[in-house]
Amino acid sequence: MKILKGKVIVLTSYERKSLFRFLTLYLLSVFVLLAIIGYLFFENNRVSAKSAMKFEMMYQARMLSSEIVMKAMKDGFKNEADKLDFLKTLKYCRFEVGYYDENKNSIYTEITNLSKFDDVFFENNKSCYTVVEDTSRHLGVRYVALKENELEDILSQLRIKIINYLVFSFILMGIVGYFLGRLFLKPVREQIESLDRFISDTTHELNTPISAILMTIQSLKGVESKKMNRLEASAKRLSVMYSSLTYRLEGEVESSKALCFADIVKERVGYIKELIDAKHLYVELSLEPTQVFMSKRSACRLIDNLLSNAVKYSNVEDGIFITLKDNILKVKDTGIGIDSEIQEDIFKRYHRANKERGGFGIGLHIVLSICKKYKTKLDLESQKGKGSTFILTFPKVKNK
Repeated sequence: MKILKGKVIVLTSYERKSLFRFLTLYLLSVFVLLAIIGYLFFENNRVSAKSAMKFEMMYQARMLSSEIVMKAMKDGFKNEADKLDFLKTLKYCRFEVGYYDENKNSIYTEITNLSKFDDVFFENNKSCYTVVEDTSRHLGVRYVALKENELEDILSQLRIKIINYLVFSFILMGIVGYFLGRLFLKPVREQIESLDRFISDTTHELNTPISAILMTIQSLKGVESKKMNRLEASAKRLSVMYSSLTYRLEGEVESSKALCFADIVKERVGYIKELIDAKHLYVELSLEPTQVFMSKRSACRLIDNLLSNAVKYSNVEDGIFITLKDNILKVKDTGIGIDSEIQEDIFKRYHRANKERGGFGIGLHIVLSICKKYKTKLDLESQKGKGSTFILTFPKVKNK
């Protein structure tokens, strides 16, 4: 994470994961809540629309039945043709109409395939029907039936409207949730940045005494070689830690170029020779000349942290094996190894797999960050008690 200038908040990968988890849970809850509200709203409107349709159809059917009774009592008809003409012109509602005799045969109907006469109101094939019975059988009409085809369309339009409103509400709530999540992360980020500034200021203050110690060690004479090596190993360990902290905090833009990575590995192994000798470790190098496109500072940090990790978690007189072949770097140690359950966590910032052996928990996080920056595949093979192997697969450098 960089110390940011200005007020723009750039989330780290872990903060993005936290925000993503928060938004996932938040949006899932919002989706369930909106779905329940939408379903209840639709059902309430569906029942209301169906009830309104039922009463309207029954009212219209009874009005038609009353018109038939009034006409029969007032005029009557001398022949069937006049009666049929009257029934045809009687319709004044928006529904399809059917008139049936006591045997349920149609006298005149616009309704096809009406099979139920016992239910006052029912639904069939997305249509609603109502049947009103006139026991006096005026004009021979025993049943007046109505059919409507609009309720399903009305409900479909209502369903579409509700879905559109729910989608709009979901998007709106998602936007609100995103900004709420960022707002909640802001105080945490400010605390982290404050801590990083403190660490940055502290490490810069350490640079001068570390450089002075290294220069003084080189000028010392008449000191036992064992003590001299111990002093130099401790000073270089401090120097590596300082370099990792400043690399982690400064976040400077670096120019990249094609490097001979084998030379970088040899140089960094030589730099920490005193640390290796202090633990009586055996180091074996098998390096082929390999071009890697990377800034030298990042390459040094990459190797320093992998070597520091191998030295730190190796036991006295263990071995470290470094191979570079076919654009693949392997750093293998025969140390304490890593439990399979925590192997994914060791690359997290400030995570320490073993608190007994020191460290700040940023070395492997820097390794992962550099690998991501330069599109290098990073793998780990480890078994508790049998050591670890970090495998880096570099992209091939294209010849210009």
